[in-house]
Amino acid sequence: MKYLKVLYVQVIIGIIAGIFVGWLFPGFAPAAQLISETFINMIRMVIAPVIFLTIVSGIAGAGDLKKAGRIGGKALVYFEIVTTAALVIGLVVANLLKPGAGIAYSNMPSDKVAQYTAQAKELNWGEFFAHIVPSNIVESFAKGDILQVLFFSILFGIGLKWLGSSGHSLLVNFEKINKVLFNILKMVMRLSPIGAFGGMAFTIGKFGFASLVLLGKLMLCFYATGLLFIFVVLNLVAHYYKFSLWKLLVYIKEEILIVLGSSSSEVALPSVMKKLVDAGCEKEVVGLIIPTGYSFNLDGTTIYLSMSILFLAQVFAIDLSFGQQLSIIGILLLTSKGAAGVTGSGFIVLASTLTTLKVIPLEGLALLIGVDRFMSEGRALVNFIGNTVATVVIAKSENAINETTYKRVVIDGLLVEAAGQTLHA
Repeated sequence: MKYLKVLYVQVIIGIIAGIFVGWLFPGFAPAAQLISETFINMIRMVIAPVIFLTIVSGIAGAGDLKKAGRIGGKALVYFEIVTTAALVIGLVVANLLKPGAGIAYSNMPSDKVAQYTAQAKELNWGEFFAHIVPSNIVESFAKGDILQVLFFSILFGIGLKWLGSSGHSLLVNFEKINKVLFNILKMVMRLSPIGAFGGMAFTIGKFGFASLVLLGKLMLCFYATGLLFIFVVLNLVAHYYKFSLWKLLVYIKEEILIVLGSSSSEVALPSVMKKLVDAGCEKEVVGLIIPTGYSFNLDGTTIYLSMSILFLAQVFAIDLSFGQQLSIIGILLLTSKGAAGVTGSGFIVLASTLTTLKVIPLEGLALLIGVDRFMSEGRALVNFIGNTVATVVIAKSENAINETTYKRVVIDGLLVEAAGQTLHA
């Protein structure tokens, strides 16, 4: 019975209960969606201030401005290398297993396709980069625009550091406020089993298992590719930087399950930031890498995009040449960044890429709409794990991690603090 008091066990129970309730009582889906969205909103309400306070205290408290610039540059290079690897793996698996072969396209309802296509026409990656600079920072905090908050936080941290000793009292107050926010998060995280229950009940209740039958091969290919990426690519990266991927995954198991239940990697953002700092990573590194990674290091999303494009090409019997597939990689390296933080971003980016390619009919997106929710869990999980690994990698490369603390907390599993909650691993 003592295991029932452990958070991740409660989340597992919530997920399983959600699956059964969604299956047996599909009419419960609207209420389940309300439960899930309420929980996600409770997490989102602290994300912007947590990012702001973590980055400011990291840069102004102990940060080296040259080091901050070096960390950012190194992170962007790492993100592009790993994202390219994810794209290539997605294309290779889709070419080998051909998940779209033998599926006949029929005139499926495509009203939503028109909606995503319209949004894709408005998508401009140049405007995306210009959008990073906020015109109104209050509005950025209100909307929870992570990149804009990140940009302002870096400037604020630099400005506070330039104050020298006269800014110390403000920094101390910021750190106290951050502790209050994590106490709020501690309360919210106790509700995560209910949030996971709502998310799974909504998914199963609204979309059912029937939609998985037709596109089962695509689902299996996608999840197999995600696991391949995590346990081969990310595991090799972890091995090179001399840390155990498995131990790190065990350390963040509560967050992984919450991401799985809610289909959103965003809900685990503040909690994993706290855990990585507790594990010995410097605040400055965690504050820069995690929020930036949520826009520039979307490994799961890029795998999904590359596989979906080849899947649709196979459905319509369009033989893409090697050169065209290289073009897909190049286009996705840009467009996959352009809809960060936008609801339905996977479809928007996919529609944008198909529009650019002008080879595959946009109507094919209707095939993916019914199964997309089941794939969103995989996208969110791979994105989340990829960003967590990236933070440890950059921290180690910068010698910005307390190895003794990391070993005690992550490797030995002693006194793990998860979102302000002390547990024995």
